[in-house]
Amino acid sequence: MKLFLIASIFTMVGSCATTKYSTKIQTLKDNIKITDSTTIIQYANTIKASELKDLLYAFAGPEFEGRGTGEKGQKDAANFLKTYYQKEDISSPINDSVYYQCIPETYFSKDINATENVLAFIKGVEKPEEVLIISAHYDHLGVKDSLVYFGADDNGSGTAALLEIAQAFKQAETEGFSPKRSVLFMHLTAEEIGLEGSRFYTENPVFPLNETIANLNIDMVGRVDKTHKDNPNYLYLIGADRLSKELHLLSEKVNETFYNLTLDYKYNDEDDVNKYYSRSDHFNFAKHNIPVIFYFNGVHEDYHKSTDTAEKINYELLEKRAKLIFATAWQLANRQNRLFLNESM
Repeated sequence: MKLFLIASIFTMVGSCATTKYSTKIQTLKDNIKITDSTTIIQYANTIKASELKDLLYAFAGPEFEGRGTGEKGQKDAANFLKTYYQKEDISSPINDSVYYQCIPETYFSKDINATENVLAFIKGVEKPEEVLIISAHYDHLGVKDSLVYFGADDNGSGTAALLEIAQAFKQAETEGFSPKRSVLFMHLTAEEIGLEGSRFYTENPVFPLNETIANLNIDMVGRVDKTHKDNPNYLYLIGADRLSKELHLLSEKVNETFYNLTLDYKYNDEDDVNKYYSRSDHFNFAKHNIPVIFYFNGVHEDYHKSTDTAEKINYELLEKRAKLIFATAWQLANRQNRLFLNESM
C-alpha cells in the first residue's frame, strides 16, 4: 500500500508539473501580439526579388573567386559589403566607420590568412544596450582545381537577404520608425572552415553577450530541396525552441500573420543524423545561451559544388523568406520584453 501511495504521489506531482508547464506555454502564446502589422508590411515590401537578384549575381560572380577564407576574393567580397553599407548610410558599430572585425592568422590552427567579419549597425532608441544579431556567413570554398566555387546559395542567398533586411530597417529608421533595440547586421567569415568567424565574435564580442537578445542566422535560403520540389513554399527552421519556447511561438505567430510559409522542423529533431543545429554560425551563440533560429532551405544537388550558381536561385521565394526573417526581427527588436528562456520557466 505504501509503495502504491508513493507512486501515486509521484504521478500526481509529475502531472501537476506538466500541467503547470503547459499553462505557461499557453500564456506565452496568448501574450504574443503582432502590433505593427502595417509598418512591418510597408518595410518588408521594400525587399524585392529584383534587388536580391542584382546583389546575388554580383556577389556570387567570378570577381570574388569563390570567397575562400583569407583569400583575395573573400577580401574583395568584404569590401563589397562595406561599400554597400556606406552607400546605404548604415554605420559600423566599431567607431562608426570601421566595418571590419579583423581575425589574425594566428587565431587559426590551419594555414589560413587573416580575415574579417563585416559588421553594420542600427542603434535602438529605447533599449540601445540590448542587441539583436542577424547573421549570414559570406565566405565559401574559393577556387579548387581551377574551378570557382561560386556559392550562390551557400551563402550568397543569405548574404543578399541580410543586405536587403538591413536596407529595410534603415529606410524605416529614416522615416521615423527606429527600432527600440539595436540591430547588428553581421556577415561572418570562416564558416566553411569550422564556424571560426562566429566563434571569434563570441570570444571577442562588440556588444556584451548577456545583452544579446537573439541571433537569427541565415544560411542557404535561395533554393528548393528534393523533399519540397512539389511545394516550394517552405523553410526549415532549426533551434527556435531549444533555448526559448517563446521565440518559437513568436516565429510561428509572425509566419501565420504575414506569409504562411510551411515551417519545416524536421532538422530540429535532436536525433537528426545531419546535426544541422551545430553546423552553422548560430551554434556559437547558442553555446552562450542566446536564443537562435537557423533559417535553411536544405541541401541540393549543387551543394558544395562549383555548379552552385546565381541563375539557379528562386528569387521570388528568396524574397518571401527574407520578408519573413525581417518581420521576425522587427518583432524581436520592438517587443516590450526580452524573450523568456526555457530555464526560467
